Amino acid sequence: MIDTLDSYSLVAIYSAMAVYTLAFALFAVDLAKRSANSKKAQDATALSAGQLGAFEGAAGVAVLERTDAPAAPRYRFERVAFALTVLAWALHVAGVVLRGVAQGFVPWANMFEFSLTSSAIVTTVFLVIQFWQDLKFLGVYMTGFVLVSLGMGTVNFYVPVKPLPDALDSYWLIIHVFVAALATALFAIGAGLSLLQLLQSRREDVGRGLGFLRTLPNSLRLENLAYLVTVVGFVFWTFTLIAGSIWAERAWGRYWGFDTKEVWTFIIWVVYAGYIHARATRGWRGARSAWLALIGFASVMFNYTIVNVFFKGLHSYSGL
Repeated sequence: MIDTLDSYSLVAIYSAMAVYTLAFALFAVDLAKRSANSKKAQDATALSAGQLGAFEGAAGVAVLERTDAPAAPRYRFERVAFALTVLAWALHVAGVVLRGVAQGFVPWANMFEFSLTSSAIVTTVFLVIQFWQDLKFLGVYMTGFVLVSLGMGTVNFYVPVKPLPDALDSYWLIIHVFVAALATALFAIGAGLSLLQLLQSRREDVGRGLGFLRTLPNSLRLENLAYLVTVVGFVFWTFTLIAGSIWAERAWGRYWGFDTKEVWTFIIWVVYAGYIHARATRGWRGARSAWLALIGFASVMFNYTIVNVFFKGLHSYSGL
């Protein structure tokens, strides 16, 4: 029965990956269409300006009369890609739930299970955040990130269902890891916004850049969105650090032991604390703040991959 549920879980995950791939492709097409439409609009604006200049030169006066409001942009590929992302998320969650039922506990006791669950939480946060702010333009980045996570998980980290280690048989596993995954999801979105901020800022400074950037918020708006998302993620990460210390005291009789995983969790906290402090009190805005956010997320990814797989310690639960 356990092997059957595990097989069904893999089928659901592979199906989700196929749909995520379609969504990724359509999000990419959407960005290409935006670039093309932006170029057409720019050329049309330049042509209109030239015609207006000629009219002013001939008549000596210009009368500007607007009869029609510009049509709202229609991003059909984006809407289809987003619908596919929702479908992929449903399959993804089904795969996580089936693995959890097979495991008999929450499905994040090893690297394979954590890769499935954390990437599902990333997609969940991306979908939910649309009710607060339309960030669908991050779709190609988010679906790509989830695809890489699932690809690494299924190819490099897969392990069959096995009994839960005694040290992980605790309700703190549910709290600690779930909140860490939530923080990671918010940091991922913040990093995506910071990357776009850098690209948008360069376009605004030099007057040229990727065409689709003209359809996105300006660099200041992107920076503020990245900051808000990252601050919420930092709150969750702070709770992760505290909950981990409490769990360590219950499991090993000490709150802190300079284990590699504990040290890197604290390093990530320091980087993001520095980002928030520098931006709030030192006036670090623009590119400097964006680079700090990207360094923070790179630290999260290093902790998730390199530290979990190659560093030995009390937190060596990769299952590999």
